[in-house]
Amino acid sequence: MASEVQQQEQENGVVATEELSPEMLIKHPLQNKWSLWFYKNDRTKSWEENLMKIITFEYVEDFWAVINHLEPVNKLQMGCDYALFKGDIKPMWEDVQNKQGGRWLLNVQKSQRNTELNNYWIEILLCLIGESFDDASDNVNGAVVQIRNKGDKLAVWTADITNVEAIMKIGRTIKDRLNLHPRNTIGYEAHSDTQVKTGSVTKNRFTL
Repeated sequence: MASEVQQQEQENGVVATEELSPEMLIKHPLQNKWSLWFYKNDRTKSWEENLMKIITFEYVEDFWAVINHLEPVNKLQMGCDYALFKGDIKPMWEDVQNKQGGRWLLNVQKSQRNTELNNYWIEILLCLIGESFDDASDNVNGAVVQIRNKGDKLAVWTADITNVEAIMKIGRTIKDRLNLHPRNTIGYEAHSDTQVKTGSVTKNRFTL
C-alpha cells in the first residue's frame, strides 16, 4: 500500500520533505538585512505618512519571493516609489545614516519605462544584496526608483560623501552593471545640496 501511495505522489509531482536534499532545505543568508519600502503619492497625507515599510528580509530566497510577488516598477502609479535600504535605514535625507551622504542618480526616459527600467531596478537590487561594490559596499545605504511624469529616476544612496574613492567605485559599478552607454551619464548629488537647492536641479558633485 505504501509503495502505491509513493508511486501516486511521484506521478502527481509530490516529493516528501524527507526526500529533499539538505541543500534544498537550507536558506542562503545575505550579508545584511534589507528593508523594502513603498511610497504612495497621496496628497491628503504627509510625506512620511505615505511611506510604508513592506518587509525586511535577510535570505536570498526571501528576496526572490518578494520580487516575484511585487508589482513591477513600470506598473506603479505616477508619483510612487520603491526603495530598498539596509536594516532600519529610512529612505529619507533626515535619517541619521543618510544625512552625511548623497546619491548616484540615473534619469530614465519615459520611453524606457516598459523596456529598460525594470531590468535596471532588478540589477541594482542584485548589486545591493550581493555586495557587488566590493569594499565600497559598506558605503551603500540603499536604492530608490521613482516613477515621474517627466521621466523616471533610479538612485543609489551612499552614507559618506567624503569617501570619494568609495563613491567613484560605486558609480563605476553602476554604469558597468547596467551596461550604460558612455554618453549616458550618471551624476552624484549630495543630500545637503539637494535640501537647500533653489531650483529644480541639484548640482552634481561628480559625473560619470
